[in-house]
Amino acid sequence: MAKKNKYYVVWKGKRPGIYESWDDCKAAISGAKGAQYMSFPDFEIAKIAYNSNYDAYKGKKKNSPQLSPQDLLKIGEPNYHSISVDAASSGNPGIMEYQGVDTKTGKRLFKQGPFKEGTNNIGEFLAIVHGLAFLKQKNSDRVIYTDSRTAISWVRKKSCNTKLLESKKNKALFNLIRRAIEWLKNNSYNTPIVKWETKAWGEIPADFGRK
Repeated sequence: MAKKNKYYVVWKGKRPGIYESWDDCKAAISGAKGAQYMSFPDFEIAKIAYNSNYDAYKGKKKNSPQLSPQDLLKIGEPNYHSISVDAASSGNPGIMEYQGVDTKTGKRLFKQGPFKEGTNNIGEFLAIVHGLAFLKQKNSDRVIYTDSRTAISWVRKKSCNTKLLESKKNKALFNLIRRAIEWLKNNSYNTPIVKWETKAWGEIPADFGRK
């Protein structure tokens, strides 16, 4: 039986790309400091990996369950005609901020915060609503990616179901929440809000990198 081909993804090296032989891969990384590369059994999976990032795949075979090739193919690649939103909170509640970026380039499109007393869920909710308003203002047909199912649910219900109580410290944040809810109630939109597939694609591009 013929030996199955491997495909080698080089994220960081002298010549990043996808290679069909180890010799070509080796030539693309030889002498490159901190080279990032890995082999995959299928070209389509390799392409998905290449369009993601090395951190999403390193150590998976040893440290965590890996999606099957069939799962990866079913999920496919992200839609790069999109923006990605995310939030970060230092504590729960704690100092919170959120942002939206271009999914393909990572270019920041908007950012709010830090707010003195907030939660990650509130930030995720506000980020989606901000993204909806941003795209509507620009008459854009791009989609929005978020990694928060909770925030997606809140947006669909046009309600921020947080258990956090309003106080002097977070009054500005709650004013923003009220504005977001009012926007949802008074505006229509066709923008798809899509769950970011972290297991397949790595951290969402808008991630603050604090994990």
